Formats: sequence, C-alpha cells, structure tokens
Amino acid sequence: MDPMIRKLRFRLLAWLHRSRSGPILFVKKFSYKDVKRATDGFHRIVYSNSHGAAYKANFEGGEVALVKEARAFDEGKESFYREVQFLGRLHHRHLLSLRGFSTGQKRLLVFDNIENGSLKEHFNDPLRTPLNWKARLQIAVGVAAALEYLLLFSNPPVYHVSISSSNIMLDENFTAKLSDVGLLSSIGTYVQMPHSSCSEECMDQECGNIVYQLGVLILELITGQSSEKGGTDLIQWVQGSRLSSSIHMMIDPDLGNNYDAGELKKLLVVARLCIKSKSNPKFPVSQVFRFLQKKVHIPRD
Repeated sequence: MDPMIRKLRFRLLAWLHRSRSGPILFVKKFSYKDVKRATDGFHRIVYSNSHGAAYKANFEGGEVALVKEARAFDEGKESFYREVQFLGRLHHRHLLSLRGFSTGQKRLLVFDNIENGSLKEHFNDPLRTPLNWKARLQIAVGVAAALEYLLLFSNPPVYHVSISSSNIMLDENFTAKLSDVGLLSSIGTYVQMPHSSCSEECMDQECGNIVYQLGVLILELITGQSSEKGGTDLIQWVQGSRLSSSIHMMIDPDLGNNYDAGELKKLLVVARLCIKSKSNPKFPVSQVFRFLQKKVHIPRD
C-alpha cells in the first residue's frame, strides 16, 4: 500500500475513533467488492425506504450481516463519516450494532447479523414458527426501550427513526433490534431536537410521529398484519367505537387462545395513546415505555 494512502487511512480511522463523548469501539472498513459479493450484487433486499435499501449479506466464512445504503450522504464524505462515528457509539440491547462501513459506488453501513430475519418475515412466511404472545410483548417493550434510549439518553438525540415490521430484526433469541436510526433528516440536514426534558422533547412533531409508529407496530403485533403504508385499516379499527366487540376477530389467528386477555386490552390502550401522538404529540416515549412496563407482565424464563 502506498505510504501516503496508508497514512490517510490511519488518520481516518483515528478520527472515527475519537468523539467528544470519548473513544468508540473499532469500526471496520469492509471491501466494497466483498460487500457486493455478499449481497449477491445488492439483490438480497430486506427492505427499502426513502433513506435507502437494506440488504442481507452472507460473507465468506459464514458471517451474516445487514448492509444499509446511506443515500442521505451521497453529497459529502464528512457527514457520512460523522454518521459512522455516531452510530458506532450507540449501544443498546434493542439496537442493531454497527460493525463497519464501505464506500464505492454506494456508501454503505454494515450492521450485526440477523439470525432470525425481520419481524415482517415472521408475519408473512407461513413456513416460520409463529411468534407466541410472550415474544410479541417482549418486542413491544424492547422497541419502546430503544426509543427511550435514542431520544433521551443519546447525545445528540437521534432524530431519524423508522419503525416498521420490515426493519425490526430478530436475533437468535428473538430479541428485537431496531435497524433504521440516524442523525439526518430526509433532506440531509442536521436537526437538534430539544433535550432538556421529556415534555419539551415530545412536543416536537417528529417525536410524536415516532411514537405514532410505535402504536402502529403494536397493532401489527396484535393482529399479525404487516402494514407498511401507515396502517390505515388498523388505525381505524383501534379508534372505532366497537373495538371491544371486534377484538376476537382482529387478533392474529396464529395465537389461537394462547394470550392473556387482560394484557391484550392494556396493549390496545397503549396503541391508542401512541396513535393520538401524531396529531397531538403530548405523550413522551418515556411515558409510553413506563406504561408498558407497568401494565404488561412479561414472565421470566
């Protein structure tokens, strides 16, 4: 390797390791050729949205990973490396951890492996074992816990969060992992959210939208219906006056009678609170998380 290139690479990696909050774990640079081969020429699409596509990658040696495009960073390297630095510092049980990055025709982020695929796959694939009630409760609480961390304890707080059954990944223990988070808005500008208190934070419309997405996810967990377009039918149902009499018709048939009716009703209360946050963002994500913790009992193994 040319000494000048080696020196520049060393400086880049050193810069990626530094932050105002202290050192971060090593972030690996993957070969673009290897990533392209592992994703079968970027054809193994797991999901796609306005921020880019995500792919399943099978690397030589058996490593499995989720690879995401970073379209918002096509214009500037500095903002891309800043995002890599930021994501490398995020550590939470319900977030998919960043393993590295790659640059070439696309700018790519490489995340941890996804042994059990996406939540959407479990809803749509009849060959997969259906998720039981306990697993669904754990997913709802886990996602809420991740949101609290991202919006209240990350510095700076995370602005972009997308929650859907397609970008919630499940590890070998079916632990939910959010995979679509970041600093940038859809137009590529940095946004600093209010960070002084929960009430101020959740008056922000974007934060209300994030809580709204959580409500739609809870409805998906109850009904087994994957709704990637805002969940209009599910929302009309949960807001309807005949909700109590129609619960038995809407619950996922795969659950049979193996669920707690009391917990189901409490989960629906949480979903309704979250849905209201889109037009009236007054429910902090921390409040939703605490409500879930108190109202929904998750038995220990």
